[in-house]
Amino acid sequence: MYRTLVVYLTTAVLTALCLPAATATTANPTVPRKTLSAFANEQELAGLFKRWADEAQRRRDEQQRARADKSVGQLAQPSPAPAAAPVAVAKEAATGKNESVTNVQHAGVDEGGIVKVHGDHLVILRRGRLFTVRIGAQDLRPVAAIDAFGSDVDPGGAWYDEMLISGNTIVVIGYSYARGGTEVGVFDISRAGQLAYRATYHLRSNDYYSSRNYASRLIGSKLIVYSPHVLSPWGDPWAAFPAMRRWRPGALPADFRRIAPATRIYRSDEPLDPFAGVALHSVSICDLARPEMDCQSTAVLGSPGRVFYVSPNSVFVWTTAERGGASASSVFRIPLDGSAPSALKTAGSPIDQFSFHEDDGGVLNVLLRANGRGDGMWAGEVNAGDLALLRIPLASFSDGRDSAPAQAYRRLPRANGYVLQSRYIGPYLLYGAGTGWHSPQTTTQSQVYAVRYAQGEVYELPLPHSVDRVEALGSNALVVGSSGRDLHLSSVRLTPLPVTAGRYTRKDAAQGETRSHGFFYKSESEFDGLLGLPIVGGDESGARQLRTPSAALLFLRNHALTLSELGTLTAQPSASDRNDGCRASCVDWYGNSRPLFVRGRIFALMGYEIVEGKVDARRIVETRRVNFAPAVLQVTR
Repeated sequence: MYRTLVVYLTTAVLTALCLPAATATTANPTVPRKTLSAFANEQELAGLFKRWADEAQRRRDEQQRARADKSVGQLAQPSPAPAAAPVAVAKEAATGKNESVTNVQHAGVDEGGIVKVHGDHLVILRRGRLFTVRIGAQDLRPVAAIDAFGSDVDPGGAWYDEMLISGNTIVVIGYSYARGGTEVGVFDISRAGQLAYRATYHLRSNDYYSSRNYASRLIGSKLIVYSPHVLSPWGDPWAAFPAMRRWRPGALPADFRRIAPATRIYRSDEPLDPFAGVALHSVSICDLARPEMDCQSTAVLGSPGRVFYVSPNSVFVWTTAERGGASASSVFRIPLDGSAPSALKTAGSPIDQFSFHEDDGGVLNVLLRANGRGDGMWAGEVNAGDLALLRIPLASFSDGRDSAPAQAYRRLPRANGYVLQSRYIGPYLLYGAGTGWHSPQTTTQSQVYAVRYAQGEVYELPLPHSVDRVEALGSNALVVGSSGRDLHLSSVRLTPLPVTAGRYTRKDAAQGETRSHGFFYKSESEFDGLLGLPIVGGDESGARQLRTPSAALLFLRNHALTLSELGTLTAQPSASDRNDGCRASCVDWYGNSRPLFVRGRIFALMGYEIVEGKVDARRIVETRRVNFAPAVLQVTR
C-alpha cells in the first residue's frame, strides 16, 4: 500500500504550546525531584475558603451598589461598572482465573463495563439491572437478575453505568442526580450465579460522565474512582468535599464522612480563581476485600476541564482552563502507592484517556490539541486546534512550579475529520479523525498518522475511509471507519516503516458502537486472531447506540494482517425487550452490544440477547441463542 514520511521538527512548536524550559535529573527515572505540598491543617484550608467568601461578598456588595446607583439615575459622574460576573461552570451534567472480555487500555487495569466473567457465568449490567447467564459446561442459560440498586433506593434521577468484579463482589458505579453523588452498589455473587444486594454507598461528586472515558478502574481488589468537585465561592465549598456515606432510608447530608482531610488536599503554586472555575479532582481508592467498603481520597486543586488516565502505577489528571482563546493547563500525577502527588505546568489539552501512555522507559507521552477543555460530557467529540505530542520523563514532575520544557512538545499534523481517535500500540502512536457520533459521510481524503513517539518520525498513511476507531491487532494495528454507506477495516503493519497491509469492506454497514469496549480482538498466535465489532445499517449514526442494540456482530479472521469475513450473528429482538419495565438507565450511554470470546467459545451480546456461534468451514454459524429480558426472567428486588 502507500506510505508517506512527514517529519515535524521540535523547533516548530506552536505558540500556544510553547512554555519556559525546565530541567530535571535524577537517578530513578520515575521518582519526581519534588512533590506537591498539602495543606498543613484544616485551619489553612479554611483560611483559603474565607478569602474566597470575602471576595464573593465584596463582589455582591459592589453589584448591589451598582444596581442601586442605576435605579437612582445617571449623575454627572457615572458609577463604576459592576464587577465581572463569575464565569459559569457547566455542571458535569481482575486478574485470576477469570478471562477478560473487556477491551482495556492496560493489561491488569480493568475498566468499568457492561459485561464481565465470574467463574461459569457472564454478568451483565443493562438498563438498571444485573443479570447472570451460565456458560459453564457448555451451557447457555439465564440464571438470575436483580435491580442494580437496593430495594430501599429510589432509582429516579440515577444512572447505573459501569460494573466491576473482585472475587465474589460486584460493584456497580452510577451517578444519582437526586442524591448528588457517585453511587456505588455492592452485590454478592455465588458460584451458582445467584445475586444478592449488600449495600449502597455514596461518594460526593459532580457528574463524572464522559462520552469516552470510564469513571472506575480495578487493580486487584482496589477500586479506583475518579470524581470531580466544582468549588463555588458563592456557596459552601465544604459541601463539595470528597466524602462517603453508607445509604440508609432517610439518609441525610450529615451522614457523609470526609475521606480527604486537608493534609490529603494538594495544590501547586498556580493562582486559582474560583470565579472563573476551580475544581477539586479527587481519586478515591476503595478496598473491596473488606466486608464493609472503605475509601480514602487524594485530591488536587485545579481548573475544571479534565481528562484522567490510569496506568498500572499512577492516576494522571490533566486540568485545563480557557484563557484568552488558548488552553492553560497542568498535569497531576497521583501515585497508587499513596505517596504524595506531583505536577507540571503544561499547555494544551488531551482528547481523552487514549491520549496518554506511560511507557516502560519512565516517560509520559500525551497527544495534545491547542484548544480543548478535557473529555467531560461531550467535550472530547470535536477536532479543533493544532496538535502536538508531549514527552516528559516522570522524574520531571515536581511541586508544580516547573513547566514542561518547550522542546518536550513536538508538532504533529492535523487530521481530516470531525472527531479525533488515537491509540498507542507498541512504539507507535496512531491517530486520525472520523465522524464519531454523527452519520457516516462520503470520505474523499483521509489518513491515519503513525508517530514513532520516542524518535519523533511521523508517517502519513492515506486511507479511503474515515478513522472512527484505532485498535491493536497484537503488535500491529487496525483502523475502522466509513465512507458513505460502507464500513472499512484496514490493517496496518507497524514495522520500522509502517504501511497499510490489508483491507476488508462491508457494504451497507457502519460500526454500531463508538465506545472502546465495543470491539474485541482475540489473539490465537503471533500472526492470527479473531475480532468482533457491532454493526448497523450504512446510514445509521453512532448516536443510534443510545437507544437501539446493534443489528449484528461482525466477526473477522486476521491472518498475517489479511482480514477475511467469518460472518455475522444477528439480533432478533422480541416484544419482551421493549416492555422491560425499565426504571433506571433507560438510555444505553455505555452501549449495549459486545463480542465475547470466552474459553474457546464465541458469543454476541446484543441488548437482551446472547447468540452463540461456532466457526465451521471458515464461517461462523449460529448454534443457539438466549433472551434474558426481565419479562422472561424474574427480577429480584
